[in-house]
Amino acid sequence: MRLDKYLTQCSELTRSLAGVAIRQGRVRVNDKVIKSSSLKINTQDTVLLNGQALKDKIGPRYFMLHKPAGYICANSDEQHAVVFTLLTDEINLHKLHTVGRLDLDTTGLVLISDDGPWSHAITSPKHHQTKAYRVWLSEPLIADAEQQVATGIMLRDEKYPTKPGTLERISATEVILTISEGRYHQVKRMFAALGNRVIKLHRQSVGGVCLDDNLQAGQYRALTPQEISRLGKASS
Repeated sequence: MRLDKYLTQCSELTRSLAGVAIRQGRVRVNDKVIKSSSLKINTQDTVLLNGQALKDKIGPRYFMLHKPAGYICANSDEQHAVVFTLLTDEINLHKLHTVGRLDLDTTGLVLISDDGPWSHAITSPKHHQTKAYRVWLSEPLIADAEQQVATGIMLRDEKYPTKPGTLERISATEVILTISEGRYHQVKRMFAALGNRVIKLHRQSVGGVCLDDNLQAGQYRALTPQEISRLGKASS
């Protein structure tokens, strides 16, 4: 790999700014100042930028995050904290994206990657990936809610009902809802159509991959190879 490309993968530098840093003598390879952008780098080389060692990230990345309330699933925002600020040990955050989104006040499992095709396999409606949510409601749930969810609910301003889902009651005001769609504010709108209001929402799983019980709110970890393949075909 060329030195300038390596710098773009391991820092926030663009290709042109990487070239500037090299020409200015701010880059050292194996403790030697290098001023050639085309120098070939391998995994055994030690590269320093402004005296700081860089660590290469080989291949696409896949993470699960336990999203706290108060964070939004975006790369930048002027009003709210973004989930990427929680990935404190990662570089090139601008290359990562969330696989789908959770609302500002919704907690739970968020998948993060830089593998576009893999993400598409999860979010595309034709792949029917299920998502399970734990839902807390303001009022006791109506008697036939399970049947309505199973047959599909007509949401306000929609032309077609939701796809069949499942509903498991934990108590009169706490349920687990499993759906295979991702319409705008779908969970909240489904319960509004049932004459209720969601007061707390937590995503437990996506595509059969559950949020790690060992992750506290705000913590994350890399997905295992088994979890990656369960969700979609990874890029090589």
